[in-house]
Amino acid sequence: MGEQRVSKLKDKRQMSRFVQRLLDDIRALEYMLENDWFESGVSRIGAEQEMCLVNVKNYKPATIADEALNSMKEYDWVETELAKFNLETNLEPRLFKGDCLSKLEAENREKLEKIRKKVHKLGAEVILTGILPTLRKSDLGLHNLTPRKRYRALMDAINEQLLGPAYELRLTGIDELLLKHDSPMLEAANTSFQVHLQVAPKDFVKMYNIAQVLAAPVMAVAANSPLVFGKRLWHESRIAMFQQALDTRSTHEHMRERSPRVHFGKDWLHHSILEIYREDIARFRVLLAADITENALEMIAEEKVPKLRALQVHNSTVYRWNRPCYGISENGKPHLRIENRVLPSGPTVLDEVANAAFWLGAMVGLAEEVGDVREHLLFADVRDNFIKAARFGIDSRFNWFDEQKMSAVKLIGEILLPIAEKGLKKQKVKKADIDKYLGIIRARVDSHMTGARWQLRAYTDLKQKISSDEALATIAAGMIKNQWKDVPVHEWEMPRPSDLPEYHPQDLLVEEFMETDLYTVQPDDLVEFVAELMDWRKIRYLPVEDSKGHLAGLITSRLLLRYFSKNGTLKKKKKNCFVKDIMIENPITILPEQSVVEAMNIMRTNKIGCLPVVTKAGELVGIITEMNFLRITGRLIDRMSKDL
Repeated sequence: MGEQRVSKLKDKRQMSRFVQRLLDDIRALEYMLENDWFESGVSRIGAEQEMCLVNVKNYKPATIADEALNSMKEYDWVETELAKFNLETNLEPRLFKGDCLSKLEAENREKLEKIRKKVHKLGAEVILTGILPTLRKSDLGLHNLTPRKRYRALMDAINEQLLGPAYELRLTGIDELLLKHDSPMLEAANTSFQVHLQVAPKDFVKMYNIAQVLAAPVMAVAANSPLVFGKRLWHESRIAMFQQALDTRSTHEHMRERSPRVHFGKDWLHHSILEIYREDIARFRVLLAADITENALEMIAEEKVPKLRALQVHNSTVYRWNRPCYGISENGKPHLRIENRVLPSGPTVLDEVANAAFWLGAMVGLAEEVGDVREHLLFADVRDNFIKAARFGIDSRFNWFDEQKMSAVKLIGEILLPIAEKGLKKQKVKKADIDKYLGIIRARVDSHMTGARWQLRAYTDLKQKISSDEALATIAAGMIKNQWKDVPVHEWEMPRPSDLPEYHPQDLLVEEFMETDLYTVQPDDLVEFVAELMDWRKIRYLPVEDSKGHLAGLITSRLLLRYFSKNGTLKKKKKNCFVKDIMIENPITILPEQSVVEAMNIMRTNKIGCLPVVTKAGELVGIITEMNFLRITGRLIDRMSKDL
């Protein structure tokens, strides 16, 4: 959980004070490392669980985090996240041995169940997933920012760093997503299960480099974020979403390199953890400040362990997928951790702990078996693997040691799972836990089924039978059902349209319901071309747009029929006629953020069969026709008949 007592920088003086504290913290850390102040010979694990809250009636985000927290004041382990529809829990650190994994699972399930009981009273449910399938772009506006000083300061500070006119999302998978957004709130789409491993300072370089190597195969078998705004994208779209959400860079004529604040890294770690902290201070401007009373260097002189709060604040605004962490143990000694931010939330608590077991075991096992991974892989290959895993998940093909090329299935099944088993045995983890959790990873590999593949297959199948919105709601409902039954994802059945307990289309927004794959014409196009196009594509309404994508008018099949009845058939017509001569100018429109009920009322009141959907700036983004409503009506009648 991030440091909450922070603020946006007010002036140069405050900046100077904070930067001075930051430099002092680095010097204090260097002194503690050189003089062996750190805890060694002890290995601990920990985790943080992020989750989404959804409305039980429509499976859309439920913006009730504050109300939920007010009902859970006795729980000091649950906290807010960036958006009003997210919560986060902090799980207890425990020694990495014995039954630590089964205790981690039990604690997580117990805490989630307590939260679930509270949010049920508010008409909501908890769901574990990397990106909520039913999330809408409109849910990610600043109106859904959790009202905390830290989050507002962070959003404002990042906005001030923006070089271009907007934040842009560009992802291509089965479908394609190209859109602009006006704030960094896109970050709130992502939820993860962050696992921590405490390591000794002398082993930090070796272990951190191993964490970088393992990021790709671990993500490949754990991927659970393929659906974004109804688009089938990367298996772990969370990776691209997070980076692009906070990417303040813009395109330039020259090839100057600028690093995004969310990044994997550019090279191996060579000497110590200090390299990472120094690079992040050098590359990234300070975004947030804190009123820090402790002087780290004075505390060092007094042989007291400082909290290094300035360093903690800055580190919380630079998002490495394997993040270095400094902390103080209960015995008062400082320690170092590696935080794995690669793993998505879900699909179940059981799956999450299996992912953690695989990563933790492989970390220890690879350190024993290989030693220095830099001797076997180029860092460029490790970065390449990371992007491949995010895009293709368990379908990836990786670069591996000594220039081998192999599938994710082979690498995980034949090489890394045995190594992870050895690592867990070295830590004296209970055999029953090793068999249970690594057995789940083995079954996923053997069945070639992850949360991402389940969602992609389910959505592709459901879209052929029901509307996109209902398909996404069905998937969310299926995920919740399986999560609380605690069935691992490789055993999940594909959802059916009848699995959705309730469906309330009146809650829909136009942006969820409209057709976006549009055929359009321009004012100077020939009417003959329009007639052929509408006949070829069997469409009754054709928006007219200008060269900039703004709505200019509307052509309907009735207009064409009237035109040709007066002027003869295509063969008999004597002179050219253009779209601008017959189109409806200034047609009635609707905004994407309006409700479907409003759209129905507008169409019924004005006795029209379609509504072009435009932004406030007049850009054409979709269309709604009476056929869309007929499909919903048919599904509702079908549901009612089955209930009788």
